[in-house]
Amino acid sequence: MAEPRQGRGKCVAAHRSCLAGPPPPPVPDEQVTAPPEQEPAGQPGPGGKYAERIRRHHELVHQLRAEGRGLREIARHLGWGLHTVQRLDRAATWQELADGRWQGPRPSKPGPFKPYLDQYADASHGSIRRLFLEIQALGYDGSYPVVRGYLARNCPAREPLPPAPPTVRDVANWLCSRPDTLTEDEKPRLKAILDRCPELQAASGQVRAFATMITELTGQELPQWMAAAREAGLPGIASFAKGLEQDLDAVANGLTVSWSSGPVEGRVNLNIKMVRRQMFGRAGLALLRKRVLLTARN
Repeated sequence: MAEPRQGRGKCVAAHRSCLAGPPPPPVPDEQVTAPPEQEPAGQPGPGGKYAERIRRHHELVHQLRAEGRGLREIARHLGWGLHTVQRLDRAATWQELADGRWQGPRPSKPGPFKPYLDQYADASHGSIRRLFLEIQALGYDGSYPVVRGYLARNCPAREPLPPAPPTVRDVANWLCSRPDTLTEDEKPRLKAILDRCPELQAASGQVRAFATMITELTGQELPQWMAAAREAGLPGIASFAKGLEQDLDAVANGLTVSWSSGPVEGRVNLNIKMVRRQMFGRAGLALLRKRVLLTARN
């Protein structure tokens, strides 16, 4: 399906947080509650796109490790390098990676608390976070990654990893594809994303309305579509609509009349561009000219 390709990626990237599904409900805990995460005193967290990406990746890796996943399993699932996953796993906080600083060596193993952890290594007592908080209340002064790593090596096999959230490129391609060409797996995933993100739902409507003008040659609807796109204010799509104003008559004709330069472009590609690529570095201009003329006559 044709679409305003210039704006699709920007619009989806602006609502990246909607691509992943809602997190699973936390394990009920009546006795122990996790302390809220706070920034280190006197050390505000770093900002910027790099820091935000490090924070998301750090949380994702630690969440999967809390479920008892191995480092190699996480690397294969996310498509990252093993060294990257190891660095994210070793860092107790994401600020250490964003600032390029490490906070000393890792603490020692659980030691005297191993029997307690072994007793509930099958996850029958709740999450790894809960076990960490319980032994911390009993006097453990080590860090959470140590407990998590110990349980990851001693826990039995768990359920397979859930599917990774779709990428920005995946969702952009789904929005710009004919609905009947989507696979049975892509259709429900796209519907779930659109249901929880009104902005992407509106973007889907704008893209499909533009595609309808192309396929049905209803260019007389272009002014109304441009006004609606500007009013919606969706990133990428609004700027695409504004850019159409620079050559509005030509765009309107392209969306209305059935003639196009497609056949001419095809002949140019076949007779000139392809021959030029074949002859590059092999002969001079005279032979190239003869080949172009002979191909054009045929």
